[in-house]
Amino acid sequence: MEKISQRFHFILRELSAYTIDDQINKPICELSLILSDEKYLMQSLNNTQISFSSPVTCIHHEFVHQVMKHPQKLAVELDEQSLTYCELLYYVQLVSLTLLNEYHVFPGEVVCQCVERSLSMVIGIMGIEMAGGVYCPLSPRDPEHRLHVLVEQTQCRLVLVHDLTKFKFNYGIMLLGIDSVFTNAETDSLIHVNRLSNVAVIPDNIAYIIFTSGSTGTPKPAQLRHKNFYESIRSLLHIDLFNKTHTIVQMARCERCSVQLVELLERIITNDCAIWNLCGPAETTLQSLYHRVDSKNDTETIPLGGPLPNYSCIVEDNFGLLVFIGQEGEILVRGVGIFAGYLGHDGLTAKALVEIDGQLFYRTGDLAKIDNNGLLHYQGRRDHQIKLHGQRIELGEIERCLLNTSISACVVMKWNDDYLVAYIQSSNINEEELLEHCQSHLPPHMIPSIFIILEKLPLNQNGKIDRKLLPLPDLSS
Repeated sequence: MEKISQRFHFILRELSAYTIDDQINKPICELSLILSDEKYLMQSLNNTQISFSSPVTCIHHEFVHQVMKHPQKLAVELDEQSLTYCELLYYVQLVSLTLLNEYHVFPGEVVCQCVERSLSMVIGIMGIEMAGGVYCPLSPRDPEHRLHVLVEQTQCRLVLVHDLTKFKFNYGIMLLGIDSVFTNAETDSLIHVNRLSNVAVIPDNIAYIIFTSGSTGTPKPAQLRHKNFYESIRSLLHIDLFNKTHTIVQMARCERCSVQLVELLERIITNDCAIWNLCGPAETTLQSLYHRVDSKNDTETIPLGGPLPNYSCIVEDNFGLLVFIGQEGEILVRGVGIFAGYLGHDGLTAKALVEIDGQLFYRTGDLAKIDNNGLLHYQGRRDHQIKLHGQRIELGEIERCLLNTSISACVVMKWNDDYLVAYIQSSNINEEELLEHCQSHLPPHMIPSIFIILEKLPLNQNGKIDRKLLPLPDLSS
């Protein structure tokens, strides 16, 4: 009640000020309800600026620096296979020199890679970076049609592949079997290693592209710079998330961290093991918000927390005003990890990035509330984007795929946090045809588990599909 009274008096003072300043016609929605102590709390939330002594560098330059510091230290390990930093550098240089000398890759050129999880995957990533290319990962689980669409978007002319993935690409694009680079390497190939030192790459250059699900029906290629990645890692190091003595177990489900999950983890981990809730879309590089879980105090929900060092965030309502404590709004993030835009999609970039007081913010689409301690709590999405089994999915992309068949209308929804259900309006198509179409155009995690075909989808008074009136799916099978 005290807060309500304070806000009421604050509004009266605002209205009086507008009357005196002859702004009586100003819309009431532009009146701020934030009290002075709340403004101070939000300012302290974003007091994250940290200066580092070492200059920003490129990803592959830092990798070489680590090789020089720890040549015989284990760099990468998978099952029974492993490589030291020195061994990894050798294979990375082989790939880089092959890209430069045989395929004439130039600085800033996009080079895709479609390989299974392996040591070769890591070698390929660093090899592309060292050659000055822009790394773009492609999933071997994606259907051929989707891979073709992604490659076309990047205008890539070369894809690094494994024997098991090379059959997914047609003859219109060059393929390089990454393992063949190692078997065909000449003994004197490293004589030309000086060629690598002539590759001109700076931290402002694009380092890699990550595709995210797009509401327009086409995946969005988010571009990240070398400095975005490097600075983001430094922010994580500064909060002591990890160091050279730590063993990290990562659970990347891209979904809300729940109290139940924390309770489950605490049954199987040791007392000296810390649980961190980290979140952030690809467009903010790795992570942007963090919270070290405290099970004694985090009894109802696990907060998203606050911004990482050299990041900041604000929460805005639908009118672009900062929210007060307990009010829901959209999270906007700025800082060292903000991406360089979507490749070839200037319109989408302009919608995603907004300038506020001379600073560039990314609109996350995530809704949150701020508590009395300045911590953010996730409330959902402002659109129909969902998280399913660790994947960020725009339901509109699935719906547009389905609309390319003979159906007249559709809507896709998530049920029980585990299933995608597609409601189809059609009288001349069956479930098998729909499933086959989805399998040839969408990755496995975006294929609906259930198709419900109706003669007509229910509509509300405004003529839009009424999701509340859709029949419940039968999940028993």
